[in-house]
Amino acid sequence: MSTKRLHQLFLLNLCLQVFDGVATYEGLHHHWAEGNPILLQWMPFIGTGATLLLFKAKACGFLVILRRLGDQPFVDEALVMLATVYTFFSFIPWMTRLLSLLFV
Repeated sequence: MSTKRLHQLFLLNLCLQVFDGVATYEGLHHHWAEGNPILLQWMPFIGTGATLLLFKAKACGFLVILRRLGDQPFVDEALVMLATVYTFFSFIPWMTRLLSLLFV
């Protein structure tokens, strides 16, 4: 796999993580439900913002580790899989909801 492709997949995944955190934060302020049961368990204890920062920092740290392991087998596939999962379970649902605000 080329270094350029690895870097592009890394940046895509970072952008998806940032989008998910910001969209979740904004969505919760519109009284929309969070779908992740782990986040729901932590939010009452440390707050919405702190929970999102903690878990997004952990996810981004994991991405940094994958990026540094770029020459290992299956890193490319892992980054593609993560981007696919976040696109279908975060980006598309949040964008659908956020765009619905335009038609209210």
